[in-house]
Amino acid sequence: MISIEELSKVFQVVFDDDELTVTEAYTANDVAGWDSMTHVLLLSAIEEKFGIEFNQKEIRKFQTVGDLLNSINSKL
Repeated sequence: MISIEELSKVFQVVFDDDELTVTEAYTANDVAGWDSMTHVLLLSAIEEKFGIEFNQKEIRKFQTVGDLLNSINSKL
């Protein structure tokens, strides 16, 4: 099981911001630069880091970082 802190580290790399700390309530609107391209890069980085894969149905259901975190942890 990964923590929100571990997931924040992936966000820091993708968004090139060492100070970025996300919470489970965050949405794309809460993170500067989170657009469709960085969304794809973020999901790809998460899949690679944690050795998982998301399907399109799962991705469409993500509304918050918490949804993303729950999905990651359900796969581990």
